[in-house]
Amino acid sequence: MSAPEALAIAAAGLAAGTINTVVGAGSLITFPTLLAFGYPAVLANVSNTVGLVPGSASAVVAYRTELSGQSRRLAVLGIASMIGAVAGGILLLALPRHVFRDVVPALILLATVLVAVQPALARSLDARARRSPHGGWWLYASVLVTGVYGGYFGAAQGVVLLGLLGTFLTDHLQRLNAAKNVLALVANGVAALFFVSVTHVAWGAAGLVAVGAVVGGQIGGVVGRRLRPGILRLVIIAVGLSAGVVLFVV
Repeated sequence: MSAPEALAIAAAGLAAGTINTVVGAGSLITFPTLLAFGYPAVLANVSNTVGLVPGSASAVVAYRTELSGQSRRLAVLGIASMIGAVAGGILLLALPRHVFRDVVPALILLATVLVAVQPALARSLDARARRSPHGGWWLYASVLVTGVYGGYFGAAQGVVLLGLLGTFLTDHLQRLNAAKNVLALVANGVAALFFVSVTHVAWGAAGLVAVGAVVGGQIGGVVGRRLRPGILRLVIIAVGLSAGVVLFVV
């Protein structure tokens, strides 16, 4: 690996770590970067997932204040993310790539629409049902399915999670963003452990992504916390639409 290549991968990790902390979809930077440098698609996906885990942990640390009082909620939803991520990792290695590739753009765009209409949708839902501390079975099942997606590919997983959390839970968007970071860490971490145990990882590339993502996680914590909910929602929508369009084209 040449020095310019290593620098480019680390820089992609930095950008991805920042974006993942604020919104999600950082894989849309690192994954294509690894492909551009000749890594096969599955190896690039696996190495990218492993490399972004330290960045997810950095994001959780950056948002630790907003996690106060959410431990029980995250314990319940974290189990769903964990189960889903294992299933998604198995699917990645067992199914043809086109199976999920065909539905990923639609899922991302649907999640983006969900984020956009979430305030109005939340007001229209029955308040008693929505104010379950953990969001109820609909949220649990939705987070589990998102975990499957996260274990398989995971780009814009954060957009999906924010859309779900904002719809089914009554809380400040910054606190939901902190919860999103934890659930993404669980899904990515479990998938990474699975990949490390059963398949090959390009450790050089994964390490460079990790270094950049850890720094990016701290930058994202500063940037994301300063955004007002309305601005943060617009950022989420912009990233989600861009991600969906890019994946439709690819």
